[in-house]
Amino acid sequence: MKKVLLTGDRPSGQLHLGHYVGSLKNRVELQESGEYDSFVMIADIQALTDNFKDPQKVRDNVLEVALDYLAVGLDPARTTLTIQSLMPVLAELTVYYLNLVTVARLQRNPTVKNEIKEKGFGANVTAGFLAYPVSQAADITFCKANVVPVGEDQLPMIEQTREIVRSFNSVYGDVLVEPDALIPTETNARRLPGITGNDTKMSKSLGNGIYLADSSDTLRAKVRQMYTDPGHLRVDDPGKIEGNTVFTYLDVFAADKTRVAELKEHYQRGGLGDVAVKNYLFEVLEETLAPIRARRSEYAKDPASVYEILRKGTERANEVGARTLEEVRAAMKIDYFA
Repeated sequence: MKKVLLTGDRPSGQLHLGHYVGSLKNRVELQESGEYDSFVMIADIQALTDNFKDPQKVRDNVLEVALDYLAVGLDPARTTLTIQSLMPVLAELTVYYLNLVTVARLQRNPTVKNEIKEKGFGANVTAGFLAYPVSQAADITFCKANVVPVGEDQLPMIEQTREIVRSFNSVYGDVLVEPDALIPTETNARRLPGITGNDTKMSKSLGNGIYLADSSDTLRAKVRQMYTDPGHLRVDDPGKIEGNTVFTYLDVFAADKTRVAELKEHYQRGGLGDVAVKNYLFEVLEETLAPIRARRSEYAKDPASVYEILRKGTERANEVGARTLEEVRAAMKIDYFA
């Protein structure tokens, strides 16, 4: 029996290089390993928790995220791509799980607290946003996922799901599976800063990202904007590597580590300009993004075929979820006509 894997993204914008090194690349590798029955969810319900006044934005980005998935190499024959809002089982499970968690516990969730602060909700946070960890627990458990690939900042969300699973199984019997978080092992894959530097994480909301859909010209322009060393005013000046976004990206993406080491040494002693280093970074990133961009462009020519992939994946996910829901209802003694 293969282990079951569940992961996904909110369709609040196109995916960027931070998503690629933090999760997408790893998902493809896990797919290729053949060890997992993988489900990847486009979490439009979660996107609506803070975009409920702009549903068109969410709708449009469902297709954009699906294109990004296919472009990086997720194969619908081996990975089930599904749309969250088209799975009624998730809403029903969420209602049941809400009885197993307190408002105080949700308010203590570090990820939720940070996002409430970042978005400036304060006391005006909606019930839907506050409770989205419960919705996420439904996402994870509908297929009885064993593993959930996440970044370290999402660990509190997985722990919340584990608590809900333990509570359900304690009250109703062993039905649900307690998932484990799968964190990227490569340090560089855990956090990619935005192009503006200042140790700010690449983010759709901050507009500081390089997107998988960016053209070659856009990529070149963004690399030219990248934060380097503000004290490196002249080519002959010694430059700093620490906090230099260009070298951070080279550490992650450049295959030729020897050349990167040589560039670092040259930059630190002086005599190497920022333009030369950025030109090399552009070549490195273009090598990564060009094939992704090409595949994305091909899929984008036929949106109907992409939606068909999502329809079939959602059908399969609903079939899996229906089996879990039958067990949940039986355990809760609400399977009246079974």
